Amino acid sequence: MNLENTLMDTLGMEVITQEKELVEITMPVNKNTHQPMGFLHGGASVALAESAASIGAFLNIDAGKQQIFGIEINANHIKSKRSGIVTGRATPLHRGKTTMVWDVKIVDEQDRLISVSRCTVGVVPIKTPE
Repeated sequence: MNLENTLMDTLGMEVITQEKELVEITMPVNKNTHQPMGFLHGGASVALAESAASIGAFLNIDAGKQQIFGIEINANHIKSKRSGIVTGRATPLHRGKTTMVWDVKIVDEQDRLISVSRCTVGVVPIKTPE
């Protein structure tokens, strides 16, 4: 998957695992992902979560006939972090014909929970010109 010139690239995300049942992405906690007080920005965590869920959803569709779009995401930030690496792990809760729901846990290097998200993804047919 080409991340060049994307938000994922800008935030330093790296896809580690991309399977239909599990997507894992790492992201550094640094000046690019900090909020002004020097902690991991909640929005960066949400971007990591939605990225992992979206890749997972994409792996579960027929890309020649369908496309996916984020519909809704929520997040609970459990623990703060100033530096290091976080890993987002997305697993499917529901994979339907028109929507998918993904659970995303973001953990630190010691597998401590930093944030948890649930992301709903829409599955949309690609319209071909008539």
